[in-house]
Amino acid sequence: MELNTIFFYTVAIVDWIPLLKNEKFKQIVLDSIIHLVKRDKLIVYGFVIMPNHIHIIWECKAKNGKEMPYASFMKFTSHEFLKELRTTNDPMLNKFKVDDVSRDHQFWQKKGLPIIMFDRKILEQKLDYIHLSPLQAHWNLVDDPNDYYYSSCSFYERGDDKFDWLTHYMDVI
Repeated sequence: MELNTIFFYTVAIVDWIPLLKNEKFKQIVLDSIIHLVKRDKLIVYGFVIMPNHIHIIWECKAKNGKEMPYASFMKFTSHEFLKELRTTNDPMLNKFKVDDVSRDHQFWQKKGLPIIMFDRKILEQKLDYIHLSPLQAHWNLVDDPNDYYYSSCSFYERGDDKFDWLTHYMDVI
């Protein structure tokens, strides 16, 4: 992903393990995003945190030190997941063990899927997809997408400001 380009980005937990079912891990994801937004490294237009993956529409604005903000996001969340699983002595930690020179554990799949948002129509389609994800039959997380806390749906549909760090796509496109 390059700077100053809006992407729809999907990345899953390794082996689609439902790590993000736990509120603590969802909050780690949110905290990382918020931190990068407040430091003017990212602009976030929409998101949903599902039990084993995330969808996010974002724009990297500036490098975070030497790395791109999405890399910082992946690294920070992984470190925090590891710390939480170790602190709680959670047996789930073993599911993320890898035999790799650069790391002992891996939480995110190596290849996320970034798709450039070329125009407003495509962005709106992806935003609808994000917001309707919690309603999919195999998830069935809520009956109304506005009721799913870990989503930008109510920001757009109800003007909810619980995620005041979000940027409305109409403000820039």
